[in-house]
Amino acid sequence: MKKTELEHFYIGDSYGGNQDWFRSFMMRIGGCAAETACDSSLYFALHKGIDGIYPFDKSRLTRDDYVDFAHRMEKYLWPRMSGVNRTDLFIDGYANYLKDCGVGCIRMQSFSGDEPYEKAADVLMRQIDAGYPVPALILNHKDKAMKDYVWHWFLINGYDTQDGQDELLIRTVTYSEYQWISLRKLWNTGCDLKGGLALYDVN
Repeated sequence: MKKTELEHFYIGDSYGGNQDWFRSFMMRIGGCAAETACDSSLYFALHKGIDGIYPFDKSRLTRDDYVDFAHRMEKYLWPRMSGVNRTDLFIDGYANYLKDCGVGCIRMQSFSGDEPYEKAADVLMRQIDAGYPVPALILNHKDKAMKDYVWHWFLINGYDTQDGQDELLIRTVTYSEYQWISLRKLWNTGCDLKGGLALYDVN
């Protein structure tokens, strides 16, 4: 039995950012990829000491600064007609942002939602043990209990093995809060159209 939780950040009482804060209608309904990239950037700035990745004062986080940051990120991860509906779109957009910031130490690769649950559980635990939050994309899902994650990007920043990997719980971060849910239930969507994960590596 093992439980690992990465640090995150608060903006006031908000656990991470929130796309409901964004100024435009399209970003409020489709800015989840940009929010996930912004939260990742703040994590790397605050907890990995990466300079240049967050354009404001990381020692004094404010909602106004975060919203301004998100609308800068919009240039790279804009809410197009079908959303940022592939992991490669997220990786390419965020990589372009990092390049423009002069940050060259973060690499990314895709992990397909078509991979079996067991491989997803293994890669998530390895990423979090290495100190990296994991951007995740879920597209369709047959379980109504997972409706908040449908066609949505969010971060995973913790896991709990409970009684073994068969019942792996993950800590998801979205809309200013975190929640512990079953990875098996989330990953096994029952739908043909899958999402996936973006895996970070810092060198």
